[in-house]
Amino acid sequence: MPVIIPVRGKTPIIPEDCFIAENATIVGEVTMGNQCSVWFSAVVRGDVNFIKMGNKVNVQDGAVIHATYKTAPTTIGNNVSIGHNALVHGCTIHDNVLVGMGSIIMDGCIIESNSIIAAGAVVTKNTIVKAGSIFAGVPAKKVKDVSEELISGEINRIADNYIKYSSWFKE
Repeated sequence: MPVIIPVRGKTPIIPEDCFIAENATIVGEVTMGNQCSVWFSAVVRGDVNFIKMGNKVNVQDGAVIHATYKTAPTTIGNNVSIGHNALVHGCTIHDNVLVGMGSIIMDGCIIESNSIIAAGAVVTKNTIVKAGSIFAGVPAKKVKDVSEELISGEINRIADNYIKYSSWFKE
C-alpha cells in the first residue's frame, strides 16, 4: 500500500484514474489532476507548503517533489514528466515539460512550457527557463531551443507512455 497521509489537517487529493505505486509516498496538501502517476519510491511531500499537479503528470521512480515552508509552493502543469531520481523543490513548472533523470530544480524557478531540463542538470534558485528551451549542465544554462520533433518525440511521447505503463498495473 502506498503511504498517503494527511498532515496538519490537509489530505492529498488523488483522482481515481491516477496510479500510485505501492511504495510511493504522498503526504499533506497535494492536489493531483487526472491521469497522473507516482512511481516506485517517489515522494510527493506537501507538508510545509502545497503541491499542485495538473493532468498527465508522471513522477518517476525515486523522484522527490517538495516545497519550502511559507515561501515556495510547487506547481506543476499538464503533460509533465518528472524523471527518475529528479528533485523538484518549491518551483513552478508549466505545461509540456520534461524534467530529466537526476536533475534538480530549486526554489523560485519557473520552467515555462515546451521545455526540457536535461538529465543531471541543476537549475539554481530563481532561474527562469523560457518557453521552448533546453537547459543542461551544472549550473544549468540554455543549450538550444526545443524543436517540434522533440515536443512530439520526447515530451508528449514520454507523458503518453506513462499513462500506458500505469494501465498495466490496473489490469
